[in-house]
Amino acid sequence: MTGFRTLDEAQVSGKRVLVRVDLNVPVKDGQVTDATRIERVAPTIIELADKGAKVILLAHFGRPKGEPNPEMSLEPIAVATEAVIGRKVAFAADCIGERAANAVAALADGDILLLENTRFHKGEEKNDPDFVKALAANGDIYVNDAFSAAHRAHASTEGLAHLLPAYAGRTMQAELEALEKGLGKPVKPVVAIVGGAKVSTKIDLLMNLVKRVDALVIGGGMANTFLAARGTDVGKSLCEHDLAPTAKQIMIEAATAGCAIVLPTDAVVAREFKANAANETISVEAVPADAMILDVGPKTVEVVNQWIEKAQTLVWNGPLGAFEIEPFDAATVAAAKFAADRTKAGKLVSVAGGGDTVSALNHAGVADDFSYVSTAGGAFLEWMEGKELPGVVALSK
Repeated sequence: MTGFRTLDEAQVSGKRVLVRVDLNVPVKDGQVTDATRIERVAPTIIELADKGAKVILLAHFGRPKGEPNPEMSLEPIAVATEAVIGRKVAFAADCIGERAANAVAALADGDILLLENTRFHKGEEKNDPDFVKALAANGDIYVNDAFSAAHRAHASTEGLAHLLPAYAGRTMQAELEALEKGLGKPVKPVVAIVGGAKVSTKIDLLMNLVKRVDALVIGGGMANTFLAARGTDVGKSLCEHDLAPTAKQIMIEAATAGCAIVLPTDAVVAREFKANAANETISVEAVPADAMILDVGPKTVEVVNQWIEKAQTLVWNGPLGAFEIEPFDAATVAAAKFAADRTKAGKLVSVAGGGDTVSALNHAGVADDFSYVSTAGGAFLEWMEGKELPGVVALSK
């Protein structure tokens, strides 16, 4: 990863600072139900305001398809942002044009303003040069603090970095530094845990990881596809049988690269997918024809933990089993707690990300004990796949 400019290099006092943030938070009946993303960007907003910047927030919300939509207005988010940062947040009913310009002109140093949803304009997702210029007209400096949108080359995530002096916000900086430790320049041995339902959504990811890690642990429904490709009967388990050739190719690539593939040797199986369904723990070679694998078994967890113990760096994306329902959360919780303990002891750098992963680590009560947990779903996955992220590249020195 190339070096990137941070706020340590920016002179912001008295300047209009356009800050791209991720405020795409869950809202029900006009109320924000989870303020995690606002909390993540709060340090950048407060730091800029305290340094005397006129802080102008840019964000998207939902998918309004380039048209104004009252249901996707950011106005309620301004109220929630005020509650999180403990400061007044003004709101402008557009992100460009007269209404935005008037709101910006009214700002004193240290004030904070949220502009309306950037996606209310077609030019945002098209990265249209005229729209980029219209956004840039309201700023002297650009700060990107939305890593979660950095895989999109949109006007507010990439275009602005070419028209204004551009810097990474504190959340973006923390994310990039953590990812560099995870896969950019990791301390070896490196172990990756990849779980989730389908191989089809993570082919690029797996192909990239086998060339960069020492061991790849595969769990969740994905593992069933690999077991089936190896000739194991997985009964009624979730399995993409048509991807057997792909799974075989990934195993060949891993062998060539000297990466160990760790698959389940035992499993927890049940006849129905529901909480506390009757279940048994058996060898993966003995899955009954009418049963489905819903978690990896204790012997597999032991092996996974042995790999975590050997590792200096752990990258985690996706649960080992159907963690949402008990008792099929046992393996994910056990491995997550073991990794957290190693991290707390200073023996492991642990980087995790992806929606289900964050939920699983929260469920295990260890999200705060990992070195870094990314809330950026798509961007985190594309980074793990080895792809360049336009919003990050634009911040390069």
